[in-house]
Amino acid sequence: MRYLILNILFVLFPLLIPAQVTFIVNQLPENTPENASIYISGNFEGWAGGQEKYRLQKKEGTYRITIPKISKNIQYKFTLGSWKKVEVNKNGNDIENRNYTFKEHPETLKITIEKWNDPKQKTSTASKNVSVLSEDFYMPQLNRKRKIRIYLPPGYNNSGKRYPVIYMHDGQNLFDRATSFSGEWEVDESLNEIFNETGKGFIVIGIDNGGKKRLDEYSPWKNKKYGGGEGAAYTEFVVKTLKPYVDKHYRTFPEKELTAVFGSSMGGLISFYAGLKYPNVFGKTGAFSPSFWFSDQSFKFAKTHGNLKNSRIYLLAGNKEGDNTAFDEISQTVVDMNKIIDLLKESGFNKENIHSKVVPEGRHNEKLWKENFKEAIQWLFEK
Repeated sequence: MRYLILNILFVLFPLLIPAQVTFIVNQLPENTPENASIYISGNFEGWAGGQEKYRLQKKEGTYRITIPKISKNIQYKFTLGSWKKVEVNKNGNDIENRNYTFKEHPETLKITIEKWNDPKQKTSTASKNVSVLSEDFYMPQLNRKRKIRIYLPPGYNNSGKRYPVIYMHDGQNLFDRATSFSGEWEVDESLNEIFNETGKGFIVIGIDNGGKKRLDEYSPWKNKKYGGGEGAAYTEFVVKTLKPYVDKHYRTFPEKELTAVFGSSMGGLISFYAGLKYPNVFGKTGAFSPSFWFSDQSFKFAKTHGNLKNSRIYLLAGNKEGDNTAFDEISQTVVDMNKIIDLLKESGFNKENIHSKVVPEGRHNEKLWKENFKEAIQWLFEK
């Protein structure tokens, strides 16, 4: 009987352990620093680049970490603590996000990292009219600093003209493959095309995300699972600190009719919030793949702040958003976007000033956002 019980326990024991995966890095690249700190970063922790909670432990000559089941799928990469030192292929080029689907039982995976990114060797794709406005712009509302990037239209220095301004989030991913962690939007190339085709020029202010603070800053409302809650302060920084500085030091049209706020995913959520919270500052809003799922307060906010007659909003979602992200809730993107549109119309938002688009094969990534950015800007600023 004792042996029967032991056999039963032997069979059942693995089933009693919660689903989890252990990653063991058993092959490191030659350019790994001695006693390196290696991190796993992914959409399960906001793509922070290197949180202490997700630092791999070195044991018996290998690095390892166990991740409990957070959702059905996760995407991830390994870094040396920041996206400047993310894993790349042996030729130094970007790799696709790694993917893992949790099993019903614990699993161990052995990982090979081919090479660490060396920013000095990575070719920048940013246009000549993109530069860094500030490496450490102070954010008094949050008591922290942030890199701010700026795009100026062709011929800015010689024109003497004033230009509309687009405030955008996730600045690392807007202009340059060398600074992005999953591809760039090619905002500079798209706006250069618009200028060459129409003569219309724009200034873009790209605000880098705060890494591990990204989810906190990009939602004014808290999510028990993922964080949030600093979005009001972040938006106040853009409105009351950053915009006045930009209007003072650059030739801008400061009026709301010629000022936009634009972002994707969580950046889409905070853009939506900013456009409705400060309609006298931002007359135009671009929200790609907006994360309305992050908080039900999004829908309540649309009801209470949606009675806008002169604001314009462009909303975009892919019909396959949930296929490449760990956030299970993100599969609701299209449904939530349409719900928000209905609420805006019910609240009095001028329906002629709402443009929405669903891309049938669109996924939650920079490719979707890059391919639709030019169209969105042209619609937002056609009037």
